[in-house]
Amino acid sequence: MTKTLMIQGCTSDAGKSVMVAGLCRLLKRRGLGVAPFKPQNMALNSAVTSDGGEIGRAQAVQARACGLAPHTDFNPVLLKPNSDTGAQVIIHGKALSNMEAADYHHYKKRAMTAVLESHQRLQEKYDWIIVEGAGSPAEINLREHDIANMGFAEAVDCPVIIVADIDRGGVFAHLVGTLELLSATEQARVAGFIINRFRGDISLLQPGLDWLEARTGKPVLGVIPYIHDLHLEAEDAISTQQKSEDGALNIVVPVLSRISNHTDFDVLRLHPQVNLHFVGKGERLPPCELIILPGSKSTRRDLDFIRDNGWDQDIAKHLRYGGKLMGICGGFQMLGTAVHDPEGIEGEAGSSKALGYLDFDTVLAADKILRQVNGTFIDSGRAVTAYEIHAGQSQGPALEKPLINLGSHYDGAMSDDQQIIGSYLHGIFDHSEAREQLLQWAGVSAVTALDYDKVIETNLDRLADSLDAHLNLSVLGAFHH
Repeated sequence: MTKTLMIQGCTSDAGKSVMVAGLCRLLKRRGLGVAPFKPQNMALNSAVTSDGGEIGRAQAVQARACGLAPHTDFNPVLLKPNSDTGAQVIIHGKALSNMEAADYHHYKKRAMTAVLESHQRLQEKYDWIIVEGAGSPAEINLREHDIANMGFAEAVDCPVIIVADIDRGGVFAHLVGTLELLSATEQARVAGFIINRFRGDISLLQPGLDWLEARTGKPVLGVIPYIHDLHLEAEDAISTQQKSEDGALNIVVPVLSRISNHTDFDVLRLHPQVNLHFVGKGERLPPCELIILPGSKSTRRDLDFIRDNGWDQDIAKHLRYGGKLMGICGGFQMLGTAVHDPEGIEGEAGSSKALGYLDFDTVLAADKILRQVNGTFIDSGRAVTAYEIHAGQSQGPALEKPLINLGSHYDGAMSDDQQIIGSYLHGIFDHSEAREQLLQWAGVSAVTALDYDKVIETNLDRLADSLDAHLNLSVLGAFHH
């Protein structure tokens, strides 16, 4: 009999994604077949699955913790916001349409059918399903037709553990308040609490834990210490931690209003020869050797955002001083002459003048290109392993000087002076040969090796070790050694 356990959080970024990844790795190490599941995810970071669909990146990391390739059933509903009130709705990996929040609220009953179908399929294959909630279950305005938190837990009748982040303060208020706002049946299925990111002397916390258990009648299943330098891809939050090593390559990434797949840069943050600097709204782009324009869920709107922040002027100055410029996916489209959206795929229909550094233009179309790709850099033959997620096709003379040969087609472009490159490929820095190629192009003569796969595996094991040491999941039976 497959067991389903759901992890919900008092807030966004309480540690749900990490907790699910750690539990998945823990169960895998005990020889059990385990799969991750997030009924509904709202995120601009997505991964391409083995079955040619699109899911949240956190579920791809959790799949890895289970020793599995990403699959659309692990995240049947993905919402990619393209405005403050609207999102692209992706069901079972395929984009359905853009919906405003109110319309989606009415659509949820149908979305729940997709969620339950995926859960059913996973039940037929695995011993355990570890489910991640979204946001908080205490969002009472969203309770009707809920598919992301308690609505799902009630539908499949599974126990729930609630996680709170003590690092942000107010942990007892978070837990008591969240429980208080649940219905009686929802409260009954809460198996206990986990307090996450604790620093300090546990004995000083003990009176609070005793009070919490007495007050709520629910056990504290564990207090997880703050794990320093834990490198796992974040669901949404962009890490603002920066290092400034002398002699390292300075790379600047402007944080666009609809930035997508900022996880492309995770490996660069870790690289000993790179200082990566994310620059937000209202800040100017500082001097650096390389500016990378990232992916965007709304390329035309983000072209306006670049101009509003004066970043177009900063880029022009950077190039005059001999700096390098790279665009990835939406950022690549921005390097061309124009972006046309005749059908209103990413917002209002219309056309926008792009930055004009490469001679090509892009037409956005409803059919999204989703594929995992392998190929080689044309000038060096070095290997590339990456993935594509984009609406739209680019055409023009600049593409006659492509960057990468993917076998079935060519990707990207390079300016005649080799100062500017662009590519549709996400995850292009994750593998060592491609990373070496790009860092050498940017000015690093002898690139230090970094085994990024090993970094992720080591961190998943560190996380599982910590949960193994600090969690008491005997209330759930099968977590016993």
